[in-house]
Amino acid sequence: MRYREALAEGTKVLEAAGIDTAELDAWYLLENICHITRQYYYLNDGERLKEEEIQEYQLVIQKRAEHVPLQYITGEQEFMGMTFKVNPSVLIPRQDTEILVEEILKLCGSRDRVLDLCTGSGCIIISMVRNLPDIEAYGGDISRKAINVAKENAKLNQTAVLFERSDLFDAFSGKFNVIVSNPPYIPSIEIPKLMPEVRDFEPHEALDGKEDGLFFYRKIVAGSVEYLEEDGILCMEIGYNQGVAVSRIMRKFGFLDVTVVKDLAGHDRVIRGHL
Repeated sequence: MRYREALAEGTKVLEAAGIDTAELDAWYLLENICHITRQYYYLNDGERLKEEEIQEYQLVIQKRAEHVPLQYITGEQEFMGMTFKVNPSVLIPRQDTEILVEEILKLCGSRDRVLDLCTGSGCIIISMVRNLPDIEAYGGDISRKAINVAKENAKLNQTAVLFERSDLFDAFSGKFNVIVSNPPYIPSIEIPKLMPEVRDFEPHEALDGKEDGLFFYRKIVAGSVEYLEEDGILCMEIGYNQGVAVSRIMRKFGFLDVTVVKDLAGHDRVIRGHL
């Protein structure tokens, strides 16, 4: 089987499975298995795959046809210009979350003490350290498997972050200048309605914000009052329609200058405020 034949076959299988990005995903999987670039492919599309490459490519195409996320198959995802290892223990980093990182980087001092709650893959706090290497950085997650992934990503991206398994603030002490989080915020009733890649494969404990989607915002905001320094900053990712509700929670606990930042589609995406 030649490269062009493999790509055509992979695309056909994914299209039949209802994968919207069939051709692109088929290419990424071919690139990942055969370790080739687009340029190499265009110049050598008649080159034959090795037998083991054919078998492996057909295997990963079948996984993708079953709606296993592409990133869990390749084992990585790009975020803020860096590569992060991912597996089903952590949410796949998304471009929308880059808005959260960009927003908090505008507010964070070079030597601040920063805590990232619900850290998952560690993409938020690791990205912050890459941009502000002198901050004192911590990340916590209730999942030990997620913490192991985050530690691997810190090493991969050559950043110094102390990761701890923690139910929100439990494993941490002292005050922080900045608390940042992308907590679970999808209402429980909405989980079954998610696209199969998310619903069936990404960790539900990292998605489920309980009955109204606001459970973790209430806990984080309340805890932040105790763990933030005077004038400390809290910055969180929120759901597309949660700006008003989370603003109300933050103001109730004394946060000032509460501001909702929208994404490129005009939806609520990030909220921030200070004590």
